[in-house]
Amino acid sequence: MKPTFGLIAFGLLASLGNAVSLVGLPDQHVLAAKLAVGPQPEPTATTEGVRKALKNAEIIPTVIDDFVPILNLEAKWSDDHQAALGNTLKPDDLQDTPSVLLKDPVSPTTCLLRSSTILVVVITDPDAPSRDDPKWSEFCHWIAVGHPDTEDDAVTDEPTEPQGCPLSLSPHSLEDVVSYTPPAPPEKTGKHRYVILVLAPVNGTSEKLHLSKPSERKRWGYDEVVNGKTHGVRDWAAENGLAPLAANFIYAQNEKQ
Repeated sequence: MKPTFGLIAFGLLASLGNAVSLVGLPDQHVLAAKLAVGPQPEPTATTEGVRKALKNAEIIPTVIDDFVPILNLEAKWSDDHQAALGNTLKPDDLQDTPSVLLKDPVSPTTCLLRSSTILVVVITDPDAPSRDDPKWSEFCHWIAVGHPDTEDDAVTDEPTEPQGCPLSLSPHSLEDVVSYTPPAPPEKTGKHRYVILVLAPVNGTSEKLHLSKPSERKRWGYDEVVNGKTHGVRDWAAENGLAPLAANFIYAQNEKQ
């Protein structure tokens, strides 16, 4: 039997190190401080490949701290336009809000999450306005929160291994914190990385999340870049007690280069 999501979420605390501080977080997050940290999930060949791709693209450690994905993430704008760990898509093909699918890397017919688990989807651009001049980094393209849909009714909240994955995070099942704005890289700024993350509260709560909304999309509302330090989803996730479970990314660029 696989570990429950609760154990996995608490195990992620160990890998986060100081990235998520429990001090000053809302009450829903301090529960994790009272519970023992569970075992760290072992990487699979698939998730280790995701981790390697994130490192090669410098998403780790530029956007997020090093972590072991426990789920595979598929993001799809249409049947012909999907994220594939660094493929290049045209901005014109990214206008609609994508759907997100989560799959267990070991067995596509089982899952580690319960149907009541609250998940957060984000898309962020660390190359705004360009990778060479990231003074607006990161640019927030989307934050949404909700419960995953299941492809049948077999996922339950019983403490047994559920069936019925993969889990879908379709736009109609999510509530926007920041509405989706499609990638629109400026002219002559080269390829931009667009990073898709699924995060979850480190305490595994199924209660409504009270997430802060960035004051603006540029730098996720944080202060100006100082000494080359940019701001973005890592800061925001730490403030809201969230940890990454899965990631994917694409490249996109303006046709005028």
